[in-house]
Amino acid sequence: MKTATPQMARAINDRLALDLLLEHGTLTAPQLRALTGLSRPTVSDLIERLRVNGLIAVVGESGEDRRGPNARVYGIVADRAHVAGVDVRRDTVNVTVADITGRTVGSAARPLKTGRSLKTAGPLDTAGPAGAGRPAGAGQSVEPGRSGEPGDDLVTIIAGTVAEAAGHRSLHAVVVGAPGMVNPHSGELATDNGVPGWRPNLLQALRHRIDAPVTLENEVNLAAVAEHRIGSARGRKDFVLLWLDDGVGAAVTLDGRLRRGASGGAGEVGTLGLRGGSFCDLVSTEFIGGLDRDSVAARIAEGAFASVAVLDPGLVVLGGETGRSGGDTLAALVGERLAALSPVPTQVRPSTVEGNAILHGALLTALSIAHRDVFGEVPA
Repeated sequence: MKTATPQMARAINDRLALDLLLEHGTLTAPQLRALTGLSRPTVSDLIERLRVNGLIAVVGESGEDRRGPNARVYGIVADRAHVAGVDVRRDTVNVTVADITGRTVGSAARPLKTGRSLKTAGPLDTAGPAGAGRPAGAGQSVEPGRSGEPGDDLVTIIAGTVAEAAGHRSLHAVVVGAPGMVNPHSGELATDNGVPGWRPNLLQALRHRIDAPVTLENEVNLAAVAEHRIGSARGRKDFVLLWLDDGVGAAVTLDGRLRRGASGGAGEVGTLGLRGGSFCDLVSTEFIGGLDRDSVAARIAEGAFASVAVLDPGLVVLGGETGRSGGDTLAALVGERLAALSPVPTQVRPSTVEGNAILHGALLTALSIAHRDVFGEVPA
């Protein structure tokens, strides 16, 4: 058994206190002692250490006397870092910016003109970065609410939307969600995703234009992150998210970790061949409009069975427009159909993430990066 060094113990205690402050918002020293089980001197030391490092500050006082160290209320210094989550759809770019506590401080959205192809940029633009308070582009800003004039490429639009949402704030991390399979080695899309103006090496171009580390992730994987942290899969180590929308896909979480596969293709169930066609053709919103719920449930269950038979996740979450709108009724019908197909017991639940699950997942992923970098990794 590995014995914790004093340095390791301090790092563990500091991160525990910071995570508790993220969860509770503000705490006094006595509350930190009660929640951590640490001694008075240890808590006093970690509070002083975190204050000196600029991670926490006194934000008020509590108690009857409102005097002394026990009365001080501590909170995380929220503007220590800011992050951005980006959702690139086939018709819109949505961005949310949050401080390190997760509080939203800015947002922006711009439509993509799907009736024409956006300009595919040539060599990388060297006009400079966006995301630190200046508009993106070679001396030209993209008017808020519009997709830009002819000649604007997708990189300009995404960078401009990020800059608009960030305002004057610099960004510590940016996570972009988009349709398509992401190559785990290059970080770029491995296949065309149908987004107007998407081009090879777009991530590289974004990293050049946005003054912050940029990560690209499959949209359904990010929705699964949100479902795991704040939705129907909270507290579960194993589950599969079925994304049922204008596009169809899945995300796999096993032993608490998102699984992408050797080439980034884990969860690409849309091409799964079923009776009557591909899974995507059978359950995407475009093709199920005239069907009753029993028929829809039967189609979903047939596709879900493939994941259940191979992975035995114990939980299938139905996401996307179909999963959310179908609610508990559709989930129950899919569960009944799935039980008839598989001997493996599997719960089926609808998504419970409020709002844009992909954007939530992108923001949560970016926050995890910031917490790791600013607060420090939890020692193994």
